[in-house]
Amino acid sequence: MSKSNFTRRGLLKTSGIAGAGLALPTIFTASSAAAFTNEPTGSTVTLGFNVPQSGPYADEGADELRAYKLAVEHLNGGGDGGMMNTFSSKVLQGNGVLGKKVEFVTGDTQTKSDAARASAKSMIEKDGAVMITGGSSSGVAIAVQGLCQEAGVIFMAGLTHSNDTTGKDKKANGFRHFFNGYMSAAALAPVLESMYGNDRKAYHLTADYTWGWTQEESIAAATEAMGWETVEKVRTPLAATDFSSYIGPVMNSGADVLVLNHYGGNMVNSLTNAVQFGLRDKQVNGKNFEIVVPLYSRLMAKGAGENVKGILGSTNWHWSLTDEGSKTFVKSFGEKYGFPPSQAAHTCYVQTLLYADAVERAGSFNPCAVAEALEGYEFDGLGNGPTLYRAEDHQCFKDVLVVRGKENPTSEFDLLEVVEVTPRAQVEYAPDHPMFAGGSLGSCNPGA
Repeated sequence: MSKSNFTRRGLLKTSGIAGAGLALPTIFTASSAAAFTNEPTGSTVTLGFNVPQSGPYADEGADELRAYKLAVEHLNGGGDGGMMNTFSSKVLQGNGVLGKKVEFVTGDTQTKSDAARASAKSMIEKDGAVMITGGSSSGVAIAVQGLCQEAGVIFMAGLTHSNDTTGKDKKANGFRHFFNGYMSAAALAPVLESMYGNDRKAYHLTADYTWGWTQEESIAAATEAMGWETVEKVRTPLAATDFSSYIGPVMNSGADVLVLNHYGGNMVNSLTNAVQFGLRDKQVNGKNFEIVVPLYSRLMAKGAGENVKGILGSTNWHWSLTDEGSKTFVKSFGEKYGFPPSQAAHTCYVQTLLYADAVERAGSFNPCAVAEALEGYEFDGLGNGPTLYRAEDHQCFKDVLVVRGKENPTSEFDLLEVVEVTPRAQVEYAPDHPMFAGGSLGSCNPGA
């Protein structure tokens, strides 16, 4: 049967019985011979890399694509092998995946859910992609994760920080290596209290979509628990480029901290506007006015320039880490592209290796066999220390970094310093935590 026939069967099935929400009766294991969506029948296997090549998160998307291409090169035996050499699992040998050469197709999410679903659907139906990965927006991740669940392929999320991705919108076919808003807040709050005290008044500007909402909820809850007062919460459009009209009211609110729940180009622009309005030079309530960026990246720091100096935030990974996996990845990426990788690049490279490793350990591309291999999987050697893919919600748990904009950077890439490596135990939470309630993982869907 051709790949296209497998795809059509998968989509027809999920629009019928499986789409009605009934659990699939079969538990697929590595030994299962049942058909599944886009089962590779030749000498190659196709992965779908769905990244923002336009829109406010395009910088992250470009770095994601670089990392994906590097991962494919390493899987196929090219280059120096990268983190395959430090990965605690040793099943990847540089001969493709299950002996099949890895090929890939790409799509542009545009940081829009509809566009992301359309490009993912095309890669599955027309190109025969057996796995979809990528994205730098939680709205996109949730939309594409839902599509992959319906189509019967694995989704390895890229940058998605909303609690909802592995909370109320979690899916059995979806897996997230990136951390989330709760983890950022759990790591940041003690550092904010230590540096700025427990008597503060916070004003939130928040990107108006699922990530912003859950990041705002998380950081507000964590800071209020240590004594801060939340003065105001204001939502801003994802498409906004000028935040001047939102900064003015902050100055008359009585707040002495501005929390920017913004990412990518949004954060670059809102932080620049805040500095232009003189917020960093103000004193309010007898305290120096402070700005906090809960979710940071090196690419954002580069875009914002000197405005990031001294500003605290959290990040999933940073190229300055000294563990063997991180050093190896930085070397491989740097030699290929001429500069260090971002956290976006790290996450997407790791997700590709983790998928390939799960296929090898399962002995099958069947998505349900792959899911079974990933659930409860503990590994090391890919940066961030020992890591667990929790079975209950498919969320990764690992150390989280608190970072700060460097006052005296030594290069255009040396913009953030790690203030604290927050141990995994401090950011863990129960699967039924209220911020993650309301959804069901459901059953894996193999599609065809």
